[in-house]
Amino acid sequence: SKHLRGDVNYAWPSAEVAVMGAKGAVEIIFRGKNVAEETLTYEHKFANPLAAAQRGFVDAVIEPRTTRTRLCEDLQLLRTKKVHTHWKKHDNIPL
Repeated sequence: SKHLRGDVNYAWPSAEVAVMGAKGAVEIIFRGKNVAEETLTYEHKFANPLAAAQRGFVDAVIEPRTTRTRLCEDLQLLRTKKVHTHWKKHDNIPL
């Protein structure tokens, strides 16, 4: 995820990018009314990878057959990446 500082994020066309399943979300939002119909609408609007890509959560929606190639290219690109972490005066040690 971009929020967890992932360098690249891909999704397949069949991916469901959501916090919870569409059916569960629809049952909560619409309080059990027209669940089947509203689930289809919800999936189309929110729980698909194209919506996530438009919002910047996913870099690209790729076909499954291109996954290995894309990952190899990205790993080659990130091979020399240097991660700079800032020094922290106070650490969060387990007690």
